Amino acid sequence: MYKPNEFAKKLRVSIKTLHRWDETGKLPAKRTLSGHRYYTDEDFLVAQGIKPPLSKRKIVVYCRVSSTAQKPELKNQIIAMESFCLGRGLAVDEWIQEIGGGLNFRRKKFLSIIFSILKGEIGVLVIAHKDRLCRFAFEFVEELANSVRCEIIVANQESLSPRQELVEDLMAIIHCFSCRLYGLRNYSKQLKEIIDNPRQDEINLDKKKVQC
Repeated sequence: MYKPNEFAKKLRVSIKTLHRWDETGKLPAKRTLSGHRYYTDEDFLVAQGIKPPLSKRKIVVYCRVSSTAQKPELKNQIIAMESFCLGRGLAVDEWIQEIGGGLNFRRKKFLSIIFSILKGEIGVLVIAHKDRLCRFAFEFVEELANSVRCEIIVANQESLSPRQELVEDLMAIIHCFSCRLYGLRNYSKQLKEIIDNPRQDEINLDKKKVQC
């Protein structure tokens, strides 16, 4: 946090210039509860042209389903989100559609949105429901967005979150943990054999030495 005189010195401009930028809205100053002006590192990036000001950040709507079989659901989701944004008076700059599982954090368009948020290019992200963005860790993504002053608006329309998709995601989780448990069983079995037959393990090592 910088006081106006400190920030002016950092930018190499006069206090009067800062006041003019504040009054015209070019670079509005933040204010404490007592009304004192202050600036942040993000304001410095905006002043340097590295980050766009909040007024120029995009409003993006993100719609997602898990599989191509759910394309009709995707179309319904988009229609519902159009009505929602119209009702809220949101002038959407970009509509992003994606087909991919909510447990997959490597979705190309999902990652593109996250990177754009971190760059300060997106000011508002609108989604139908939390799980449209990701099945888990939504609170983490939201905190990440809040840290760069990006708002995530959740329409919270439960009807846009297909039950079948949720079942598929749960099955994927169960399958993942089953594979891990199976791997642990095999590891435990091998470990037990080594403990029960230590000499056999030494014999195997001797054979390898001979072959070398």
